[in-house]
Amino acid sequence: MTSAYWGIWGDVPMHLVRLTIAFLFVLPIGWNREKESRSAGLRTFPIIAIASCGLAILGTEILGEHAREQSRILQGLFTGIGMVGGGAILQSGASVHGTATAASILNVGVIGMAVGFGYYDVGLVLSLCNFLLLTAFKPFKREQEG
Repeated sequence: MTSAYWGIWGDVPMHLVRLTIAFLFVLPIGWNREKESRSAGLRTFPIIAIASCGLAILGTEILGEHAREQSRILQGLFTGIGMVGGGAILQSGASVHGTATAASILNVGVIGMAVGFGYYDVGLVLSLCNFLLLTAFKPFKREQEG
């Protein structure tokens, strides 16, 4: 959406709203991981979400809302997020740690993409589910003895 007076700068308020929403949706998840002293937390999660959101916004602005090339952007972003998440998984002996953090990293990337493409409801539901699973289901997690 460009205006005659502002040109592409007319889109700036909507872009800022989407980036802010992506940031706010993942803040509780990042806070939870930080509180639990995990490898990724309050800084990493919002950065992943706003970067994913930003890439979705750029793809939409450059290619159009329903361009077939959007799938390539999603594939590349998903691959990159998977690599970051893979770095959060640690193995020591027979136990593996960090899988919930890695899954959350993948999820916050998808939250950012959903918000960037304008699917706020999807981003909100993913955020709520991720946060609730990390907090409400923690008592059911078996602690590994090291």
